[in-house]
Amino acid sequence: MTICMTESEIRFEGNWTLTEVTRNIDSLSQSLQQLKPYGENKLRIDCCQMKDADMSGLQLLSVWMQCARFRGADPTLVNVPEKLRYAMQALMGDCFADICAE
Repeated sequence: MTICMTESEIRFEGNWTLTEVTRNIDSLSQSLQQLKPYGENKLRIDCCQMKDADMSGLQLLSVWMQCARFRGADPTLVNVPEKLRYAMQALMGDCFADICAE
């Protein structure tokens, strides 16, 4: 799992599974700290390179996005692969429905 950031976009890559997010929890924390508090409101999260996700990874993604909101960002998931979209629906119900762009 890797995180690539620009001013208004973040790209998540790799696997969002319990093993990977546990190994990379510091990267997730650092990425939140790099968000400008109450800066640019719209934040695109490009998911095209996300390979796999399990319940733990999706829960952490949901919490990460909530923390980004606390910092004033308005996060939207874009380019979500169909397999990942299915996993989000199957494992988390409608939790991501309102933040996934088509």
